[in-house]
Parts: sequence; structure tokens; C-alpha cells
Amino acid sequence: MLEKNNPKTIKAWAFYDWANSVYSLVISTAIFPIFYSKMTTETFPDGTESMNVTFLGRSFINTEIYSYVLSLSFLIVAAMSPFLSGIADYTGSKKKFMKFFCYLGSGSCAALFFFNPAHLELSLLFVLLASVGFWGSLVFYNSFLPEIATVDRHDEVSAKGFSYGYIGSSILLIVILIIIMMIDTTETKESTRYMFLLVAVWWAGFAQVTYRALPDNVYERTPGDTFLWKGYEELKKVLVELRPQVNLKRFLRSFFVYSMGVQTVMVMAVLFAKKEIDWGGDGDSGLIISVLIIQFVAVAGAYLFAKLSSKIGNIAVLIIALAIWVGICIAAYFIQTSTEFYILAGFVGLVMGGIQSLSRSTYSKLLPQTKDHASYFSFYDVVEKLGIVIGTFLFGAIEGYTESMRNSALVLLSFFLIGGILLLFVKNEDKLSATKHIIPSNE
Repeated sequence: MLEKNNPKTIKAWAFYDWANSVYSLVISTAIFPIFYSKMTTETFPDGTESMNVTFLGRSFINTEIYSYVLSLSFLIVAAMSPFLSGIADYTGSKKKFMKFFCYLGSGSCAALFFFNPAHLELSLLFVLLASVGFWGSLVFYNSFLPEIATVDRHDEVSAKGFSYGYIGSSILLIVILIIIMMIDTTETKESTRYMFLLVAVWWAGFAQVTYRALPDNVYERTPGDTFLWKGYEELKKVLVELRPQVNLKRFLRSFFVYSMGVQTVMVMAVLFAKKEIDWGGDGDSGLIISVLIIQFVAVAGAYLFAKLSSKIGNIAVLIIALAIWVGICIAAYFIQTSTEFYILAGFVGLVMGGIQSLSRSTYSKLLPQTKDHASYFSFYDVVEKLGIVIGTFLFGAIEGYTESMRNSALVLLSFFLIGGILLLFVKNEDKLSATKHIIPSNE
């Protein structure tokens, strides 16, 4: 049996955030979206630009098709993670699945070196697989949280993981910026391609710290030859167990709605800023500065929200965070200048770090006592991914219809507002922690 609250195990677990968050920052948020926008924008001799691309014989706005591809990746993860998690719980092989998706994601990041708009379908396939690898590995990574820490430490440990991720990814981003801005003096910045290789090495390399410390098969399960069918049985068992968990289901409903907004902001913020904000002479450097602001403020936000939750409870703090998100969406519709966006980025960082960390730990606290953590966290993942599918798809569709990302940003407001209202019906998990219903789990 794995010893809970072991400092070395917790640190190694959190280090996977350090490893994989470079995808989230460099590929999903900062460098690649800028690279993609440049590569898929055609400039004519008269100075006008076209952002239309051809994909499978149809014409799309470049950011529109990008959001659709991301939506598809989240849909794939949502469709397969419950089944794979059931197998992982039954066979005790969570770490093996975590490794598979880690290497799929890091390998796909390396393949982005060959990105070519003339072969957009193949190039965006690597974007899709990198996203599947990142989010797929998180299903199994998150499911270790209730196994390595007691309930009273979940907020703190979850915040530790996110803070490691924000710091580690920011370090690599700064290194990448130095290489691109100081060493590469060419106008096309071809060295950007090599940064995708660096991300792949960082992700797969630092993940070894986690793999050496986290055990495989915590509950020493010995599956038979019919483990594929048992994966379905494990999933069915968890579905039955979920039925009486009213509070857990209420939280998942709220999480489903507000995740549409949170994750869509994460993947589309830089593209929004590049298109809708007047950067003056700042250019791409201003975009990167705003991303770094979000990253460093998010570290403080994760710990601040964890500390505040110990005073007034997780649910109350999440509601406060969602109220701030509503204000951010309203402000995003009106801001025009780089200075205004820098200020907004600070607020985004504050609530982004807090709401991600606290959502994960709140769900973990609400779980019944069980050994099927991967299966339970797969539902968390499915809810989150389906929310992102809807959020990113609507973001792209509204832009395609109105030709303005500002209208898309305003729609996100409703996700945070409705999510906050639904959260009002969730009982504070701190009052339930001492009387959690114990559900037996088959070996």
C-alpha cells in the first residue's frame, strides 16, 4: 500500500506538472499559436492580408479551423478515457497509460517541427495528437491525487502541482524567447520550429522524475485474460456508484459548464489578443509578456485560493472565482490597448491558477472512498473535455459567423454565470469529509 503524504512522492507527482505544462504554455498558449497564425496568414503586395485557409477542400478562417481541431481532440479524449480508465483500474496499470499518452503528446510536439500550411491536414493532425496526448495523460495523473495525499492535503497538493507547472513552463518559455529573439536574427524566425523539439524533450525527460517515484498497481491487482471486458464492467460499476452521489453529480454539472469558459480562454487567449488588441510597436513580444504575466500571477493564485478555501470552504471560493471570470469576459469585449490587456492578463492569471487547482481538489474531496480513482477521474475528465468541445467549437463558430472574436469572448460570460449558479446547490465538501459514504471496491 502506498504511504500517503510522503513528501518525496508528492514532489515527484507534482513534477509531472513541471514536465507537461510546457505543452500547455508553449504549444497551446504562447509560441505555437503565434507561429500558426503567421504561417497561415497570406500577405499580398498591397499590404492586405488573408487569414483564410483551405482544409479538406473547404475554406475556413485560420483560427476557426484551429478551434475545431482542438474541439475534436477533446472529444476523442472524452470518448476513450472512461473505457481506458476502467481497464487501468482493473489491471492496476495507470502509470503505463499515463506514459503512453505522455509519449504520444511529446512525440507529436516534436512532429510540429515539420508544420507546413501546404499540407495543412497532416500538420493539424499533429496538433490534434499533441492535445490528445496532453489531456489523456492528465486523466491518469490526476487520479493519483487521492492515493498520495489525505483529504485535508488535497487543496495544498493540487496547488503545488499547478505551481510547479506554471514555474517550469515559464522557465522554458523564457529560454525559448532568448533563443528566438536574441540568437535568431532572421525575419522568418525559423528557429521557432526547433523549439517544438525542445518542448518534446523537456516533457518526456522531466516526466521520468514522476515515473521513478509513482508506483504502478497501488492496490496490487492481478487481472485475468478478459481485462478488456472487465474494463467495461469497471466503468459500469462506477456508474452505479455515482447514482447516490448527489453532491458529486451537482458539482460535475457546474464544472461542466464553467469548464467551457476556463479552458477555452486558455487555448484561445493569445489568438484573441493577436487579432483584437492594438499592440502598437510591441508586436509578438507584447503577447509573450502578457502570457508570462498570467503564468507568474497564476502561481500566487493557486496558493491564495488554496489558503482561502481553508477559511471559507472550496465552494465559496470557486463562486468568487467565477464572479471574477464574469468581469473578465465583460472587460475583454471592450478593451483595445496593450496596457489594458496586460491588466486583464493579471486577473486571468489570478483566477486561472486558483480555479484549476481548486476544481481538481474539490472533486477529489467529494469522491466516495474507493480504489477506482482512475475511473472516477475519467468522469471528471469527460465532463471537462465535453465542456471544452462545446466551448472551443462555439468560439470558432461565432467568430466564423460574426467575423469577430470579441463576440465569442462575450459568449463565454454565460458559461461562468450559469456555472456559478449551479455551484450554489453544491454542499461544502468540508462538512462532508468526516462522514463520507464508504463504497466497497472489487479487487
